[in-house]
Amino acid sequence: MNLDNLKTTAGIDVAGKRVLYRADLNVPTKDGAVTDATRLERVVPGLKALAARGAKVIVLSHFGRPKAGPDKENSLAPVAAALGGLLQRHVSLAADCVGQHAHTIVDAMKPGDICVLENTRFHKGEEKNDPEFTQQLAELGDIFVNDAFSAAHRAHASTEGLTHHLPSYAGPLMMEEINALKSALEVPKRPTAAVVGGAKVSTKIPILTNLVAKVDKLIIGGGMANTFLQSLGVQVAQSLAEPEFHSTAREIMAEAKSHGCQIILPTDAVIAREFKAGAASETVDIHKVPIDAMILDIGPASIAKMTDHLRECRTLLWNGPMGAFEIAPFGEGTFTLAREAAKLTREGTLLSIAGGGDTVAALNAAGVTGDFSYVSTAGGAFLEWLEGNELPGVAALAR
Repeated sequence: MNLDNLKTTAGIDVAGKRVLYRADLNVPTKDGAVTDATRLERVVPGLKALAARGAKVIVLSHFGRPKAGPDKENSLAPVAAALGGLLQRHVSLAADCVGQHAHTIVDAMKPGDICVLENTRFHKGEEKNDPEFTQQLAELGDIFVNDAFSAAHRAHASTEGLTHHLPSYAGPLMMEEINALKSALEVPKRPTAAVVGGAKVSTKIPILTNLVAKVDKLIIGGGMANTFLQSLGVQVAQSLAEPEFHSTAREIMAEAKSHGCQIILPTDAVIAREFKAGAASETVDIHKVPIDAMILDIGPASIAKMTDHLRECRTLLWNGPMGAFEIAPFGEGTFTLAREAAKLTREGTLLSIAGGGDTVAALNAAGVTGDFSYVSTAGGAFLEWLEGNELPGVAALAR
């Protein structure tokens, strides 16, 4: 996949053209209202720019996981309304993404108009990347713009299939995401560090294996650090760990050593006997965890060591928390490390890229999301890129 082949609509005359614009409008809703509009806010500039250039902007997106065709629960109606509010203009919604309903809305559009087509997943042909369904989508547009990096890890009709039918371009969000990840993994300023946390090693083996060959320092926290420590003979008592992955952890450490990548593990921990908010806790050396206790966060010595390593680096990639940050007082390790990364970013000495659901939630809780160089909302696609996998939606644009 040659990313240099990616084209944008810059310099393309889109006036009067029907632009099929793949966005990710798969946002959380409750009782018919959008509860987190972050993804919608990010797509607004791209939509406005195309509309201002006279394009007829036809937005495609999946929403939820409908099981058997159209249903009210998975309709894009409330999302289209919220998008219209953010755009401060009327956004029409077609009752279907193909067929007569879609054609009626699209045929009535004037240059500069924006409409949303109903949930692509109401049709089985979307996830099957069915040629007939893809052809029906393609009939609605003159060009295709994919601005949904977060859906690019799926070879669906509206992400991969359309590139076989229409002149295809990467949208501004797609380029932002790709450029951010390239700057962290392909052409980084060194030294580079990756902070990887979360509950289990088993879910991040490909990420860890890929990263040790690319970064200079790998800081490991969360439950997965317990498995690494346990594989080295440290007694982690009642802590979450995966003994069946001891050999995997040792292999990753050996691979890191062969690539000159330094792995940094906790040296102390915040422990408790109960996993609940406000539970009595204490800090102990990592080699002195009581038999009836569990590790729930990294301790102050670990934080100090890890922040020292961050200060030596020029590029940071972050995925996963250092502890059970959702429950006080077990978020301090994550929050302190995140605030240090944010401070270094503000000072201009660190390029910081973060992504993954728990990561975004943790940075929000620390109040530093806006201070990182780039925070991805892409979820699965972000993780697959970290694993070194080719994303079908991106590869299709780069053909």
